[in-house]
Amino acid sequence: MHSVPVILSLTVLTVLLISPAHVIGWRPYPPKTNGSDQIFDASKKFEGSSNLVRLRYHMGPVLTNNITVHPIWYGTWQKSQKKIIREFINSFSAVGSKHPSVSGWWRTVQLYTDQTGSNITGTVRLGEEKNDRFYSHGKSLTRLSIQSVIKSAVTSRSRPLPVNPKSGLYLLLTADDVYVQDFCGQVCGFHYFTFPSIVGFTLPYAWVGNSAKFCPGVCAYPFAVPEFIPGLKPVKAPNGDVGVDGMISVIAHEIAELATNPLVNAWYAGPDPVAPVEIADLCEGIYGTGGGGSYTGQMLNDDRGATYNVNGIRRRYLIQWLWNHVVSYCTGPNKLD
Repeated sequence: MHSVPVILSLTVLTVLLISPAHVIGWRPYPPKTNGSDQIFDASKKFEGSSNLVRLRYHMGPVLTNNITVHPIWYGTWQKSQKKIIREFINSFSAVGSKHPSVSGWWRTVQLYTDQTGSNITGTVRLGEEKNDRFYSHGKSLTRLSIQSVIKSAVTSRSRPLPVNPKSGLYLLLTADDVYVQDFCGQVCGFHYFTFPSIVGFTLPYAWVGNSAKFCPGVCAYPFAVPEFIPGLKPVKAPNGDVGVDGMISVIAHEIAELATNPLVNAWYAGPDPVAPVEIADLCEGIYGTGGGGSYTGQMLNDDRGATYNVNGIRRRYLIQWLWNHVVSYCTGPNKLD
């Protein structure tokens, strides 16, 4: 990733950060449509294809350098939960995973380029981690205090996370007893970049929360079902943890958008970077062939009856599809050569 091309004023940055529309996260359940598909043209051949989509490149940097993901575990986490997420991150660049695979899904992200024509990297690896098990900033976080948590992780006297603005990606994961501003009501996760005035560096980061106690029907769909879809039964989580399995798709969503729009000036649709529509937003609620509107699409079931759509190194996961700008529709995992 290149250096930040323009230094925005603190006033503008603050407005972007605290605005409810700020790189709004996503809610993985199908949107309400009032009986019709308001977002996508259902008559199109391909999932999510639409003449209304105008995804454009705004000349900003994308993550072309090899990506190192640094998880920050905020609050109380079980070893089994960490293992599910670690193995998912390690699956992005895994070789030899059974199709459909996480690495095949990442191939869609790799299609995006910067202004020099360089593609987003195919290498994503798990980096050093930081535990904040004592809730250093409390159990209720604002968007600004999230940046303070990241600052604590990179400036800690004991084993601080390395600072790498060009290829580091900082992933703040909050436990199921931590509430974050706008959680459940507006977002399940979001991404942005840290302010030098707070953290000391400009670092791409994402936050994703465990919704198991607060709103599983909102942020862990389809492993839990929202109240506005009566009669719909939840599907079985592939790793047996509704909250963490729900987080996996949000993590995938945010990492894909961080790679393609790390400083909110690269790939997005819409006229305003304050409320960009990014490559995962365009495919919200689509997990398989036939998806669109209020239908998730065709998914797979394992021999235990659990639902998934991609294979990782040793586990299976359910993650949403991504917007493929080359063909202008949502696509799932591509087979590796």
